[in-house]
Amino acid sequence: MANMSASSLGFIPTLAESDETLNRILEYDGIKRRIAKLCLLMALFAFLYGLVMGSYQSPLQALVAGVKLVFLFAATLIICFPAFYVVQSVLGSQLKLFQILSIVLSGIVLSSAIMISFAPIVVVFLLTGDNYDFLRLLHVAVFVTAGLFGVLRVVSVLKYACEKRGIYPQRGVVVFRFWAVIMAFVGIQMAWSLRPFVGDPGAAFQLSREYEGNFYTAVVHSVKQLFATQEHPAIQQAPPSNEPADTTINPSNLFTP
Repeated sequence: MANMSASSLGFIPTLAESDETLNRILEYDGIKRRIAKLCLLMALFAFLYGLVMGSYQSPLQALVAGVKLVFLFAATLIICFPAFYVVQSVLGSQLKLFQILSIVLSGIVLSSAIMISFAPIVVVFLLTGDNYDFLRLLHVAVFVTAGLFGVLRVVSVLKYACEKRGIYPQRGVVVFRFWAVIMAFVGIQMAWSLRPFVGDPGAAFQLSREYEGNFYTAVVHSVKQLFATQEHPAIQQAPPSNEPADTTINPSNLFTP
């Protein structure tokens, strides 16, 4: 255990682990301890990134966003995992409940670690005063990128369990990809219900907002607003003239349609 500083059993999961490390992931011995460690890492990374997201509005929004993001990750997993486990069991998987949970958690931890790695970039844009719509799109891009890494992580472990250990069905890997898409949709819906995470600095603190529209229309709106701001940064008003206005009535204008 002491020499696994970069693996999912020690700190952060990777996409290039040795067969020995992958075998340890699939072993049942000490699996509850591994799951507890992965849950703690997921909560820590999610909370830290939530702090970065909410810091655009206020310290209170940052704290609330951190708690919300931890809840979002945990709730999405709790809602989606039972269906995945049952389907895998029906397909003939020999992996036990805690083994599959450990594999999925390792992917989520990798995703949250990738998100933290982007935090300094997000902070730079925060400090340089970029607008609200751009930051929302930036966070969406970070989430999508991190999610892809998490999916690749789980797929690599499942493929190893299928090809090297023979304890997982090949079609189960395909099913996981579909399940990952479903999990993403559930997470998006929950995130939309829990908003705001970033918070508008021009508005007062809000714990939650009323339901309006959906996530996809909000992304389209942010894109439109971003490009509108770039094309028309400000509406310049004409300077006041020192000459008096012409108040003379032209009779010909009275009959002009």
